[in-house]
Amino acid sequence: MKRLITTLAILLVVMVAGMTALVLLVNPNDFRAYMAHQVEQRSGYQLALKGDLRWHVWPQLSILSGPVTLTAQGASQPVVSAENMRLDVNLLPLLSHQLSVKQVMLKGAVVRLIPESERQRPADAPIGPAGSPTPSMMEDVARGWKFDISHLQIVDSLLVWQQNNGEQLNVRDFNLRLDQTQPRQATLELSSRISRDQRDLRLQFSSELDISHYPRRINAVIKQLTYQLQGADLPMAGIQGQAVMTASWDNDNQRFSLSDMQLSANDSQLNGKITGTLGNRPQIVADLSSPMLNVDPLLGITESPEADAAPQSQRVGRAPVIAESASLNNADSPLNAFDGSLSLNIAKLRWRGIGMDAVNLDASNQHGLLTLARLQGQTSGGHFSLPGSIDVRSPQTKITLQPSLSRVNISPLLKAFSLPDTISGDLSLDGNFNGNGLTVADFNRHWQGSADLRMENAQFAGLNFQQMIQRAVEGNSDKVQGEHNDQPILQQISGHATLNNGLVTFSTLNAQSTILSYTGSGNVDLAKRALDINFGVTVMRGWRGDDTLVKRLQQTSVPLRIYGPWSTINYSLKVDQVLRQQLRDEAKQRLKEWMGRNPDNDNRNDVKKLLKDM
Repeated sequence: MKRLITTLAILLVVMVAGMTALVLLVNPNDFRAYMAHQVEQRSGYQLALKGDLRWHVWPQLSILSGPVTLTAQGASQPVVSAENMRLDVNLLPLLSHQLSVKQVMLKGAVVRLIPESERQRPADAPIGPAGSPTPSMMEDVARGWKFDISHLQIVDSLLVWQQNNGEQLNVRDFNLRLDQTQPRQATLELSSRISRDQRDLRLQFSSELDISHYPRRINAVIKQLTYQLQGADLPMAGIQGQAVMTASWDNDNQRFSLSDMQLSANDSQLNGKITGTLGNRPQIVADLSSPMLNVDPLLGITESPEADAAPQSQRVGRAPVIAESASLNNADSPLNAFDGSLSLNIAKLRWRGIGMDAVNLDASNQHGLLTLARLQGQTSGGHFSLPGSIDVRSPQTKITLQPSLSRVNISPLLKAFSLPDTISGDLSLDGNFNGNGLTVADFNRHWQGSADLRMENAQFAGLNFQQMIQRAVEGNSDKVQGEHNDQPILQQISGHATLNNGLVTFSTLNAQSTILSYTGSGNVDLAKRALDINFGVTVMRGWRGDDTLVKRLQQTSVPLRIYGPWSTINYSLKVDQVLRQQLRDEAKQRLKEWMGRNPDNDNRNDVKKLLKDM
C-alpha cells in the first residue's frame, strides 16, 4: 500500500510539473493568427480577438480571451460579439503542437441576425460556372495542425432577429449547447425567453442532429420542446405545452418535413405530419389528427356556473394599442404568406361550451383565400356541415358560410352566441351567410344572409301560449273555461329568416302541435338585444263551456304580440276582439230569428238596418 501511494504521488507531481511547464512554455497567443485564419477558411467569417490570450488551468485547461467578434464578409456589424470567450482544450495534442478544442464557450454574447450582419458580395467578385460543386464547410483544412470543436456553448446571451417586415425581435436569456457525440452527429439544447407587446414566451428545446450530409440535408429528432406563453390579451393561465417530432431539411429542393409530431397546448393535443417547400411562396401540406381539441382555454373562454349564462372571456389585461392595430391589418396574416392544404380529423372538439364529435376539416389556402371544402361533425345529438371561405386578402376579413344543420339541439347554440335561452328543441337549418370578422360580436353586427329553418320538439321557456289565451278569455267571459295543463307542449316550427347586420327578420313562422297552431312574423335585433314578433294563435283543444263560443275559439286566431328587450319581454293579447265578435254574431242570430217569427212587424226595417250596421 505504501508503494502504491508513493507511485500515485510521483505521477501526480509529474503531471502537475508537466502542465506547469506546458503552460510556461506554450504561449496561447501563438494560436491567435491560426484560429482567425482557420475560421475564415472554413466559413468566410472574420474572427477578431482583442486583448491577450491567457491560460486557465483549473478545473479544465482552457484559453481565455477578451472581447471577440465574428463578422461576415462585407458586413457592417458582427454577427456574433462577446465580452469574453473560453476555449477548453485537450492537453496531449498540445505536446505535438496541435490545438484540439473540446468546447467553445461564449458568455454574454450578442448574436445578430439582421441585414447589417449578413454577408455582402463584392461588386467585382467572380461568378463561378453553373453546376460547380460547393466545398463543404465541414472539411478540415489542416497544414500540420488540427482544429476540432466537440462542444459549443453560449450562455446568458442575446439574439437579435430582424423579421421580413422589418421589425426586430429580441430573444433574451439565450442559452445554447451543441455537443458533437460522434463525427457529424450532435446533440443540441436551447432555451430562451422572448418578450414583446407585454407578452412573454419561454422555450426549452432538446434535439439530436444528423449532419452527415450537411449542407445538402439535415435530419433531427426533437426529443423535447417545452413552451409557455403568458401576458396581455391571453388566457389567465396562459398557453403551455410540449412537442416531440422528427424533422428533416433538404437544402437542394428547399423542402422540409415534420413527421411523428405530437403537440400539446393546455389540454389539447395534435398529432400528424407537416411537409412543405420554402422559397418566395412557401407551400405547406398538413395532415393532422387530434383526440381532444379544447379551444376554449386557448381563447381564454370559461363557462359561467349559471346554467343559462354565456361563456365568458377571461384574459390578462389588454394588449397594447400598437398590437391591436397591427392585428386588424391582414397584410401580416400568415394566410397571405404561404399556400397549402390542411386535413384535420378531431375526435372531440369543444368551442364556446359546445361539444362536438368526429369533426373533419379539409381546407386549402391560395394567396390569402382559405377555402373550407369540408367542415362537418356531430354535436348535440345531430349533424352539422359548415363549408365556406375565409378571405384575408383585404384589410377586413371576409367570411362566407353555407351552414347545414340536422336535428341539432338549439340550446347550446343560443348560449354560445350570447342569445337568450328561451327556446329549446332540435334545429334543422339550410342557409347562406356572409360577413366581416370572425367573432360573435362581428356576427351580431356585420353579417348578412338567409336560411330556411325547421324545429322539432320545440318548447318556449316561460311562454305557454295555451294558458295565456285561456286565462285571458276566462278574464273576459264566464261562458267558457280552459283546461289548464302545465305539461310542456311540444311544437313543430318551420319558417324563413333573413339576417342583415344584426337584425333577424322572420318573414314566415308556422307552428303546429296537438293543442294549438299559430303563424307569425317579426324581427329580433341581436345588437340591441330586443325583439318584436306578432303571432296569430289558435287553441284547438282544452275548452269547455258554451258550445258556440268554444267552437268559435277553436277556429279563431287570437292576435298575440311579444316585444321589448330580452331582459323584460312584454306581450299584448287581444282576446276581447274575439269575444266582441262572438257577441255580435249572437246578436245577429237572435235578430234574424225575431224577424223570422215576426214577418209583418212595423220595426222590421229598423232591425234590417241594425243588422247591416253590425
